[in-house]
Amino acid sequence: MIPSNANLTADRPSFVTHLECGLTGERYDADTLQGLSRVGRPLLVRYDLEGVAAAMTKEALAARPADLWKYRELLPIRSSEHIVSLGETATPLVTLDRVGAARGARAPIVKDEGRLPTGSFKARGLVMAISMAKALGVRTIAMPTNGNAGAAAAAYAARAGIEAVILCPDDTPEINVREIAAQGARVYRVNGLIDECGAIVGAACKANGWFDLSTLKEPYRIEGKKTMGLELAEQLGWTLPDAIFYPTGGGTGLIGMWKAFDELERIGFIGPERPRMYAVQAEGCAPMVRAFEAGERHAERWEDAHTVAAGIRVPKAVGDFLILDAVRESNGAALAVSDDALLAAVEEAAGDGLLLCPEGGATLAAYDRALADGMVGRDERVVLFNCATGLKYPMPDKSRTLDRHGEIDLASL
Repeated sequence: MIPSNANLTADRPSFVTHLECGLTGERYDADTLQGLSRVGRPLLVRYDLEGVAAAMTKEALAARPADLWKYRELLPIRSSEHIVSLGETATPLVTLDRVGAARGARAPIVKDEGRLPTGSFKARGLVMAISMAKALGVRTIAMPTNGNAGAAAAAYAARAGIEAVILCPDDTPEINVREIAAQGARVYRVNGLIDECGAIVGAACKANGWFDLSTLKEPYRIEGKKTMGLELAEQLGWTLPDAIFYPTGGGTGLIGMWKAFDELERIGFIGPERPRMYAVQAEGCAPMVRAFEAGERHAERWEDAHTVAAGIRVPKAVGDFLILDAVRESNGAALAVSDDALLAAVEEAAGDGLLLCPEGGATLAAYDRALADGMVGRDERVVLFNCATGLKYPMPDKSRTLDRHGEIDLASL
């Protein structure tokens, strides 16, 4: 019997060859601490994919424990001694049967990332980034957050013995702020948006010699988020869905999945077919939607950003061109939905037994729009990403009260 921690302890070969600027293709050393490329764009990890194909088989993967570390040959960690883990289990695929029936459509599938440590898909990216920070000798990390990323960073940094400094907008959900502090990070509330927090982080990192762990400003959060695509393909029998709806702020997961699909094809695990990728944003903060509709490859900053879905309230993303490239290459789209629509979607999905976060609700609202506009067929296999547990977000109180001392009309209960 294979031990449950085998993926964390097994001696598996590393196939990382180099890092590469996502915009220019310039190569960088993979074993040196790196941030952005010389032109200020994200670095991507590259692998000897012929070597991966020879070393990793579908049968071997099937026999390994079901966590994200099973894909070690396609991950940047060279030695198991540097893995920092809190139990990153595979997340389930849950069909919304009532939702599908109400639309006369095949039930949409939710990949429920809220089952991960710290309750969100940010665990995937931050476990990889912190593990690599540990491997490369980082002592202090700093980053901005809208909530869940900071919580994951704080937890993994605590696990690794790395100091963490987290800045968040002052209206970040209270549970996230307290969660970050509870994990031992220094957390500061800032009277601004996440990119304005990021500017302070950048200055502080330069002044204090800290490492900037901001979204896409180091190479490894993409590699962690990439495991969503690897895992999804395996869960669907090494096939891909017709469409994926992904809540898009910084867009690391969308970029990572698109990279995963390319790598899987190149090692012979899947064919050339790809899902249409739908980048989902809120109407109050939709820089990717505006750039997509204008035919631009880069997105201008969105002023006065506002939405109840804090995780996708990102006015400007450093990886904008990678998001838009993936959306266009897949024949997908960038879609914006209203706060009212996404909150209604959360309520509807709860009637199917699944409590979505607001950002997850946005994907269901966007699916509805795509159905109405004919972008998605009613018989197509569609995957929606719920990026965090709905338990982290405020819920309306719909309870009623009973007076146990008075007469209770039991028939009316």
